[in-house]
Amino acid sequence: MSGKINLVLTALLVGCGLSLVNAQYQARHLFIELERTQSQARQLDIEWAQLQLDQSTLGKHARIEQIARRDLNMTALTAARTQYLSPEGDK
Repeated sequence: MSGKINLVLTALLVGCGLSLVNAQYQARHLFIELERTQSQARQLDIEWAQLQLDQSTLGKHARIEQIARRDLNMTALTAARTQYLSPEGDK
């Protein structure tokens, strides 16, 4: 009788040990996935900050004016080049 109890207890102990090993493996696997996801989130935050910086730089008035002058051959308005329109009733 004592031998059967020892055999059952040994089987239970082996089962608990295997269950513990499996739980540790799963925890390690989930931790690695968490680290990978956090690293990806940090990289996306860096990219987002860079995009915001690029957007603020590209939207500045001086840059827009420079591109208008260089690429579109635009010039600033002067009083001599300004035409004023009036309604037909006014003379």
